[in-house]
Amino acid sequence: MKKPVGEQELAVLRYVAERGPATVGEVAERFGEPQGLARSTILTVMERLRLKGYLTRRKVEGVYQYASPVPTSELLRDVVGDFVQRSLSGSLSPFAAYLSEVEDVSDEELAQLQDVVARLRSKKQKG
Repeated sequence: MKKPVGEQELAVLRYVAERGPATVGEVAERFGEPQGLARSTILTVMERLRLKGYLTRRKVEGVYQYASPVPTSELLRDVVGDFVQRSLSGSLSPFAAYLSEVEDVSDEELAQLQDVVARLRSKKQKG
């Protein structure tokens, strides 16, 4: 199991995963600067993510490019799974309670949730 990621790490990780391979300079300029984060902070975060196994890096024309080895959807699933295990002791009940109270769910999000419930029901009936 990979080590958990913090909030800032997750933001950087999502940025890199959604945009593909990027250098520290590119991430610092396009993501870090608008958020008031120095290049050194971005470098530290990206290296921590690499050491935790969330990013890979390879040298391209003398500069390291960092990338997520998995698609964004898989990455987020793993991060949410880790959150459920660590913060909710593996129980989805608090998460379900939270979702039942959310008022600004879009039609697309509601359709996704309904799809998840249908898939879960299907798995239970087969098992």
